[in-house]
Amino acid sequence: MTDHLSNHHRQTLAHLLDHQHAGNIHWREVRSLLEAVGEVEEEHNGKVRISIGDTTFKIQDPGHHEIDTQLLVDLRKALEAAGYSA
Repeated sequence: MTDHLSNHHRQTLAHLLDHQHAGNIHWREVRSLLEAVGEVEEEHNGKVRISIGDTTFKIQDPGHHEIDTQLLVDLRKALEAAGYSA
């Protein structure tokens, strides 16, 4: 299912799904991956709407920072539900 992803996207996906890897994942890398596997739409209120497969949720735009633990958990669930695995 990852054949259409670049090597960089596959590496970011692996980091997101690796439960031993708990940090140092930058939003710009995650956003790039999400744009490759789903849809990312910025809203005028500073929120970002993310759709992966049948799952859609909104987050506060983390800007240029690393993603937090809750976003990491939410992304893992959404990616796994869409059929992506480590």
